[in-house]
Amino acid sequence: MFHPSAASAPARGGTRGHVTSDLGVKRPHRGGHPSAFRRGRERPPRRSRADPARAAGPAAWQRRYRAHVMTSDVVSVALAVVVGNVLGLGRAVPVFGDVTPAVGVLAGVLTLSCLYAARAWDVRVLGQGPEEFARVLKGMVTSAVLLGMLGLAMLATAARPWVFGLIPLAAVLAAAGRLGLRARLHRQRNSGSCLVPVLAIGTTDSVADLIVRTRRDVAAGWIVAGACTPTGTGPDGAEQINEVPVLGDLDAVGEVVSRGEHHVVAVAATPGWSSRRLHELAWRLEDTGAELVVDPGLMEVAGPRLHVEPVDGLPLLRLTNPTYTGVSWMVKHCYDRIAAVLLIVILAPVLLMVAVAIKIDDGGPVLFRQTRVGRRGREFRMVKFRSVVVDAEQQGPALVERNYDAGPLLEPRADPRATRAGALLRRYSLDELPQLFNVLTGAMALVGPRPPLPEEVATYAFDARRRLLVKPGLTGLWQISGRSDLSWDESVRLDLRYVENWTPALDLLILRRTVGAVFSGRGAY
Repeated sequence: MFHPSAASAPARGGTRGHVTSDLGVKRPHRGGHPSAFRRGRERPPRRSRADPARAAGPAAWQRRYRAHVMTSDVVSVALAVVVGNVLGLGRAVPVFGDVTPAVGVLAGVLTLSCLYAARAWDVRVLGQGPEEFARVLKGMVTSAVLLGMLGLAMLATAARPWVFGLIPLAAVLAAAGRLGLRARLHRQRNSGSCLVPVLAIGTTDSVADLIVRTRRDVAAGWIVAGACTPTGTGPDGAEQINEVPVLGDLDAVGEVVSRGEHHVVAVAATPGWSSRRLHELAWRLEDTGAELVVDPGLMEVAGPRLHVEPVDGLPLLRLTNPTYTGVSWMVKHCYDRIAAVLLIVILAPVLLMVAVAIKIDDGGPVLFRQTRVGRRGREFRMVKFRSVVVDAEQQGPALVERNYDAGPLLEPRADPRATRAGALLRRYSLDELPQLFNVLTGAMALVGPRPPLPEEVATYAFDARRRLLVKPGLTGLWQISGRSDLSWDESVRLDLRYVENWTPALDLLILRRTVGAVFSGRGAY
């Protein structure tokens, strides 16, 4: 995967003389520390700030979005201060010298200052990923600690309600505002706007893979607008790769970047690219405003499992093994059961109406039970609302020949076994609601891989069997990424991504997106 800020330039220094670099630009001999010269890490001359090749920083839409986020945060903090004042918090503050501080205003200003210090308004993290909310949390916690310490120093007991009331309220309001703005941003990106242009560097295959991934994950906000390959062409000498123009070979990277048309430069698998050449590219980008991201070659591995271990200046990536035990998993199991009970109670009227509709439709059984494979290969009886004819399982083998997928996943898009009521239930995933009882018994989880059939598991390759390391889920990445629209390979890839990178935050994200996927009926047949 690509990780922003995966490469950074060393500290700046003076220069003497120039020679031509591998990027087709002049690079200087460095004066100063002799070890820098011996390592060959010379720096290119810096451009004047008036140079037209210098990028103007964030795009107009990024500046607008940052302004909206800042406004939302200010309004959230101000609203929390108003609520605190209405409730009478902080009025009994003793005089400290000649100053009687208004604790509410102080807390508000302190909170905004800490958000700024935590770089919670950095355009590079706004709009996608968990880092944005991690920085908000960091700023809020810091402000609470500072306000508490200030209260202790002033013997102001009235500061406590602000620490435990105002700041948490401000955090919730700020997070809600950012989620709303992010949802609107994602809608704009789905319509083709508010995207960051990317220059992809690598072989034709690696560039093509990046193009496919950025198009598939539009919410990430990247669009590959150009490419540079070792040959300066696409496959078989073509001028494009998946409709993206090839702008030159690897020696032309410096010239292409200097035009300032790309805000991100993504280096994929590129034979012959040394660390020295990557350093020169990083230095070159300092004068363009573009970011450099590097593919470490570790596909489907998320940030929490990656740790940088520097060895004599060489950044090595430590890849930790995924864990399926411990406190986090215990919390997940408890949360699943509690949520299942609550959802069963809340959705009881819906469950009853669906049962009546199925019975009226053809008079057959309401529930459909089927053997599925759970964690560590243990089989269990999964329960669903019946959406097919009574003898559907006997018709299953005949449908394998009609399967649209390349693998053993039996989900034809026009299933002739579906009943009239069943077609509607499937479209909005209502047939899956009884699986809440499987979650309650511990056979399934709210979020996880798709529960497979025993005959599917019998065909699993080594990688696909890793899906059995965790409990199958009522929903998952497959549910929010297309469901029956997915090929077998895509289904396996998404399930393995979840298995390898599970976090509580990922579960919450999937649950939130499941609501939209269900109401839209996308990918359900």
